[in-house]
This record gives sequence, C-alpha cells and structure tokens, in this order.
Amino acid sequence: MKKRLGFLDRYLTLWIFLAMLIGVGIGYFIPNSADFINSFSSGTTNVPLAIGLILMMYPPLTKIDFSKVPQMFEKPKLLSASFFITWIVGPFLMFLLATIFLKDYPEYMTGLIIIGLAPCIAMVIVWNELAEGNRELTAGLIGINSLLQVFFFSLYAYFYLEIMLPFFGIKGLELNITITEIATTVGIYLGIPFVLAVMSRFAIKKYLGEKFFNQKFIPFVSPMTLIALLFTIVVMFSLKGEMIIDLPMDVVRIAIPLVIFFAIMFFLMFFVSKRIGADYRDAVALSFTASGNNFELAIAVSIGVFGINSGQAFAGVIGPLVEVPALIILVNVAFLLRKRYFNK
Repeated sequence: MKKRLGFLDRYLTLWIFLAMLIGVGIGYFIPNSADFINSFSSGTTNVPLAIGLILMMYPPLTKIDFSKVPQMFEKPKLLSASFFITWIVGPFLMFLLATIFLKDYPEYMTGLIIIGLAPCIAMVIVWNELAEGNRELTAGLIGINSLLQVFFFSLYAYFYLEIMLPFFGIKGLELNITITEIATTVGIYLGIPFVLAVMSRFAIKKYLGEKFFNQKFIPFVSPMTLIALLFTIVVMFSLKGEMIIDLPMDVVRIAIPLVIFFAIMFFLMFFVSKRIGADYRDAVALSFTASGNNFELAIAVSIGVFGINSGQAFAGVIGPLVEVPALIILVNVAFLLRKRYFNK
C-alpha cells in the first residue's frame, strides 16, 4: 500500500497561497500595517520574524539522526556521486538557470541562486517515504548535508554572488555583501536551531526516552515549521500590497527555472545512481536528496542579508509553493521508473 502525505503537507501549496492572499490583503486594506511590522525591528532585524525563522529551522533539524552518518562511508560510490551532483552540479545548474531566465530581474536571480546552494533536509524525508526509498540512506545523507550547510553555506553564497556573477559578466548589481554578513546570518538562522536541535534531541532521549521523543516530541514540534513559514509569508506579503498586480507573473517567472531544476536533478541523480549499481531504494533516496532544496534556510538568509521586503526573500517563498506539486509528480515518476528499470 502506497504511503500518502499527511493533511498539512498534502495541501501545503494551498496554505502558502492562502498566506500570500492574507498578507496581500493586509497590506492593501490596512495601509499602516508596514509601519506596525517595522516597529518591531532592532537595527535591520525584525525581532518577531527572526524568532519565527529560527523556529522554522528547528523541527527538521531535531529529526536528523547523526548516528547514521558513519554508515554512509560504507557506500563510497553512492556518497561520492551524491556529493558531486548535490554540491557541485546542483548549485552551478541553479546559477545557470537563474542567469538565463532571470537576468532582467536581479533580485529574483540572486534569490534563486541562494535557493540552489543547499539541498533539502526536511521534506526530502516525506518524498523518500512516499516513493518507498531507502530510509537509512536518506537519514545519512541528511546528516551529512546539514553539517556541510552549517560550515560551507556562507562560503558558497559569497562565491556564487560575489565571484561567479561578475565572472559571467553580470555586473552592476551592487550587492555589497561580505562573507561576514552571510556567515553571521547563517550562524543565527541555521547555527542556533542546529545547536538547540542537537541538545534537545540528546537530552530528551536520555531523560525521557526514545519512545517519548519519537511519539510525543516530534509530532508536537513538527507543525512549527509550517506555522513559522506561513507567518513569514503573511508578514512578507503584507509589505507587498501595492504590488498585487505584478505578483502572479513574478511567481511564474521564478517557477519556470525551479521546475526545470527539479526535473534535471532528479533524472540525473537517478540514472547516475543506477549506472553505479544502486538499487531502486538507494536511487530514489539519492534523487530526492539532490532535487529538493532547503527553502527554509534560503528564506532565512535572504531576509537576514537582503531584508524582508527584498526580491530575494520573495523568490525563496515561491520555492516551496512550486516544490510540493513538482515533487509529488516526481514521486509518481519514480514508480514508473521502478517498473521499467528495476522489474519490481
């Protein structure tokens, strides 16, 4: 019997659309809402929003079992292929798609580049389960990818935004960002929830037991990600009330390269995995890890570096709106590929 998405995840696209509409409605019908939202700022940081972004990152990180990471080294071919495609090919592919499709929209372009820098560490678990992939391999990949994000995301962001864009002749953006700014933002929005997640996972399991952690704590904190994401979207779109006419086409502009990215990464990873001897369950785990992105981190970094009202943050929000229907389709594609190539 095939697994199904839970109620909240199944209608994630709908919740995001509703949050957008509520936000736009607040901004349009309550003109002073932007001043009220900005009154909670300290310097360039909106305090309630910062707390929301940290809460958005925390639940996925609590689910990561880092004890699975050493098992990855028992499959060096799969690990090498995953690392190369996820961390080398993926970011460069998103960079190319962003510069091709969004060159005339520099904020969206840089936002899309940021999205491409980090693989998914949350919803990948859902897609892998639905497609009947290897759960242990997925857990190991998530563990490795989350550690790599903590240590290398800021370097990657600086490299692609400040070195690669000018190298490809895209100048005049005047981003004026430093690696320190990016590292500080990553430290706040990924580092803090990462440390909290590791500590709470260890403490709860030690003092309250594995059963309590899995059956009580995880179900309790899991909805926090969606609530925090929707809160962020409402706040962001309340600042865009005057742009209501432009928004639909902007969503389409950002969605097109994202869909192309998901498809290329999925099929590339699937057939490379098959070529190096992976079975169906391993190929699916690798493919969904490669094709999904860490939108929570992309949104947090975009807001932290460029601001809540930036095009970069807007592009980050469009990510999960597009990812959910696209990857649900790829789950069904995975079953078709299993029938054709794995005779199961």
